[in-house]
Amino acid sequence: MNYQNNSENKDKSAQTPPSELVPNLFREGWGAGPFSSTCVPLPIENVDTDQIIPARFLKATDKNGFGNNLFADWRYNKDGSPKPDFVLNNPAYSGEILVAGKNFGSGSSREHAAWAIAGYGFKVVVSSFFADIFQNNALNNGILPVVVSPGFLAEIMEANEKNPANTLTINLEEQTITNNATGNSETFEINSYKKECLLNGLDDIDYLISKRDLIEEWEKRQTPAR
Repeated sequence: MNYQNNSENKDKSAQTPPSELVPNLFREGWGAGPFSSTCVPLPIENVDTDQIIPARFLKATDKNGFGNNLFADWRYNKDGSPKPDFVLNNPAYSGEILVAGKNFGSGSSREHAAWAIAGYGFKVVVSSFFADIFQNNALNNGILPVVVSPGFLAEIMEANEKNPANTLTINLEEQTITNNATGNSETFEINSYKKECLLNGLDDIDYLISKRDLIEEWEKRQTPAR
């Protein structure tokens, strides 16, 4: 199905995503052990940040409400009514994992794209390739971008098409993703610093505060005795 970006769409009130009330990961963190969820498939390649969150919604100065406008031009008609053929409007698909086509998050560097994905309630985005800036923005906003091989991505898409209730299991500590329909797994890469932040629910400031004692000890060693 071909979803074209409609830049003529007007700002509209949108239905609240069912997962809009998911707690902020920076307050809770992943914690130990695996995480499993059903997933929402978006088998479209080269999805850019303007398609994730159109530019007309960038006037807001905080993160509240961005989930309502995630994929707005694909998700809503001009009158604000839901497009029934778009996956976020399909009641068969739900969950905290978005499975996207290759080259997800290309285009501008707007952090609002990550805000919209997190605001909707997605905890993980799976793809075979992410734009670098989007990948960093996702991690900075508590979203785990998981890069898998093209073959494994195709396997996940096929499993979800056959059974929307299929789940994926992510083990952040072990850095593994498992397709529970087949039992097949792959490992994924993540920066060790960002991994620690996600596991413990820390943003960059929280991380520095957690290291306050070590920082103070280091400063004392650098200060000459008087």
